[in-house]
Parts: sequence; C-alpha cells; structure tokens
Amino acid sequence: MAPPPSDAGLVERVRVLQPLLRERALRTEQERRVTEDVVSALTDAGVYRMNVPRRYGGYQSRLSTQVEVLGEIAAGCGSTGFMALIQAGCSFIAALFPDEAQDEIFTGPDVRIGGTLVPDAVAVAAEGGYVLNGTSGFATGCQNADWHLLTARAASEGGPPELLWTAVPMADLEILDDWYVSGLAGSGSNSVVARDVFVPAHRVLPVGPLLAGEFASKANAGDLFYRMPVLLLFCAWTAPNALGLARAALAEFTERIHRRGITYTFHERQYEAGVTHLQVAEAALKISCAELLTADFVARIEAAAESGVSYTQAERARIRAQSGYTTRLCKEAVDLLSSASGASSLHRDVPVQRAVRDLHALSLHSFVNPTTNLELYGRVLSGLDAGTPFL
Repeated sequence: MAPPPSDAGLVERVRVLQPLLRERALRTEQERRVTEDVVSALTDAGVYRMNVPRRYGGYQSRLSTQVEVLGEIAAGCGSTGFMALIQAGCSFIAALFPDEAQDEIFTGPDVRIGGTLVPDAVAVAAEGGYVLNGTSGFATGCQNADWHLLTARAASEGGPPELLWTAVPMADLEILDDWYVSGLAGSGSNSVVARDVFVPAHRVLPVGPLLAGEFASKANAGDLFYRMPVLLLFCAWTAPNALGLARAALAEFTERIHRRGITYTFHERQYEAGVTHLQVAEAALKISCAELLTADFVARIEAAAESGVSYTQAERARIRAQSGYTTRLCKEAVDLLSSASGASSLHRDVPVQRAVRDLHALSLHSFVNPTTNLELYGRVLSGLDAGTPFL
C-alpha cells in the first residue's frame, strides 16, 4: 500500500500502529533490532517521509507533527521510537547535502537513512573525493537503512581535524553484530565498518560550515524548513522518545493497580492505597512538566523557522537544556512508577521495566544528558561561552 501523498492524518496512522509496536516490543529487544513488519508498517504510514524534500515526494512535516508522531511510536516501543527519531534526523541532514547527492539518495520518498554522529572514521582526501576507513559505533537502525551518514574526521593543515558527514550506501559498509546492551536494546545500534570506501566529493558535507549556517544544497537553501538548526532539531526529535515512554508507563501503571494488591499489607487493590495516590500524582505531574517544556521549545523553533530569525547562544543553550531536563523528568516519573510496581514488574513481559532501562539509556546519550546540558546552559547564564559548537 502506497503511503498517502501528504502528512494529513499521519499522527493517527501511527497511533493505530501502537498495538503492533507493543506486541513486538519484547521480540524487538530479544532480536536487538526492529522487526521487519514494524519497519514496513512505519513505511506504509509515511513516517520516513517527514523530512524528505517535497520535490522527492516527501512531506516536510511541521516539527510539532513530527514530535507527536515520534511520541506515539515511542509509546508503543522505545527502541522503535529511537530508531525512528535517528532516521528522521538523518533524512533532514541528507536534505542539506549538495543537490547531486540528494538526487542519488532520495530515489524514493520512503528511503531510510541512518547515521553515526561520533567521528570515529577517518577520511583521507583522494582525487575526486575521500577514502573512508574505520569503525563507528551506535549506527542505529543500520540493518533497515538504505543509506548511512558516516561522520568522519579529515586532517587539516595546522588545525584540528575537520568533521565531515559522508553519505554512503549501506551496501558499502560492514555491520558488526555488537549491540548487546541493557537499554534501547532493540534499536539495532550496531557498529559499522568502512574499509577503503570511496566517497565522491558531492556526497561530503563539512559539519563546521553547516553549523555556521552555510548551505551546500542550492535547492533547499531558501527553504525556511531546512534553515532550522539541525542540532536544536535533535533536541525536539529526542524529547518525544522520553515522553512516549513515560506516558505509556503511566497508562500501564494506572491499569495494573486495579488488578494487583500490595503484598504484606491489607490493601487487596493497589489503587485504594494512599501511597499509590501520591506516587501516581507525582509521576503524572512530572510528565506534564516535561510536556510543557517540550511544547515551549518546539514552538520557539517553529516560530523562528517561520520568521527566519536567528538564535542567540543563550536561546540555543536553553533549548538543549530543556530537552535534557525533559528526559530527566520522564526518567524520574518512570523510576517512581517502577518502584511502586512490585516485584512482579521485573518480568520481561511487563513494559515498565523496559521503560526504565530505555530511559536510562536515553539519558546517557551525550547530546541529551541532563547534567551536561544543565552545565552548558549554566555557563551561558553565568556570562561564559557555552564551551561547545554543538548548539
């Protein structure tokens, strides 16, 4: 079935998939990758079109729509949600490459693009391009991807290495089966290996100029949609992963408390206990605060995109801090619900224990880590430079 030609109804189409995502969540974790039927269902819903340029049949969906979509996916399965957000982000980055590269990548609107953002590979200049070598970890969804945006470092004269995004067909890379982890275990974030892979110059995107607002794409250079800062977008794409997990955990908890008591107490049903009322209320308010934080910075990103205004360093640092704090609040909420769920929740088929591990893993991500992001924002509030270009 071909996806609809627009993103109208996309959120509802994804919401309908939640039973499938929940049913496959344990298998996804056990197989350490998102199952093929789920990937096909996301494709049929049009999820992979959200950031693909319209001239290739994509949607260029509003950021608020993307946040809703990614939240609905994560509510069904955190690992699937994480894969979806990484591939959404990499599709956006691919649309910033030179137009010749885009013509090669976007041969269809449902193309799946993964990427590694840590520059562990090395790029050596060669005639007409670069030769890549190296192993890069955390290649989320690589088994289901058509293309991979491999971050590499290239030697530069008299300075630090230059960071490059390079677009490589997945067929040119080797996948290592090394994703054995405790959280987001089904995201398929294995390592990929480049062995003397040649990448032509038009499929190379220098990171530094891009972060400075320079555009390699001529076709998208005037499109305000693609003028949104990609690093701030990753804040927006990541937040709904935490929110979806927390919302699902709260929904499951409020359903389970009607079916179980509290062992070694007189409470035959957990929902009757005063302590439960305090726990569920606090968890719900933490999630609500996280939702408000997310809605605030998503609205500010959208407003800036529509007006074409630039950001101050303080505004960028605040958005990054808000995304990290959203993750912290969701993690605290789910930790609270888990601690109130009893020993029976330790079973692998009870979703709350997976949500705990997934949120722990998400909060360790270097770009989302709450403590790091608070420090960056605190530096700026204190009158110092943020200390990083990744804002």
